[in-house]
Amino acid sequence: MHFSIEQQFALPLEAVEATYWDPEFIARMAELPKLGHPRLLSHEVDGDILHRQVRYAFAGDLSGAVRRVVDPARLTWVEDSTSDRRTHRTSFRILPDHYAALLHCHGTFTLRADGTGATLRIAEGEMKVSVPFVGGKVERAIVSGLEDQARGEVELVEGWADRGA
Repeated sequence: MHFSIEQQFALPLEAVEATYWDPEFIARMAELPKLGHPRLLSHEVDGDILHRQVRYAFAGDLSGAVRRVVDPARLTWVEDSTSDRRTHRTSFRILPDHYAALLHCHGTFTLRADGTGATLRIAEGEMKVSVPFVGGKVERAIVSGLEDQARGEVELVEGWADRGA
């Protein structure tokens, strides 16, 4: 399943990018519902390139049909990403701790100044859940959760950037 999610921040691109590059911001992401407590595993900066790994855990509710296939307590994963400040682009892949044969997800985040002093962040990716009969339903549920998270992230990022101003 292809997905695309757009966020608009009332901040300049540099402020949004600096927030996402800040290793301390990861802990703030725990305020989002359904995300559990993110844990920074690695954060390596080499000039304009950041390679980072963050472990996440799903903390929301799952339908009975989905719970028959997966254990919610085992829905943990690592987001492995590489960001480039020159292109304002991050490539990512999701590495499930469990159920690795069932979930494949990768994509990009791109930051773009919108010309008014605000910034657009566009996520595009591909997700495949390899579970007979319910795979498509699970993909749609995951993308819906990503959309919810994206809406919540806007407020977190803007608040984080404001505190540093």
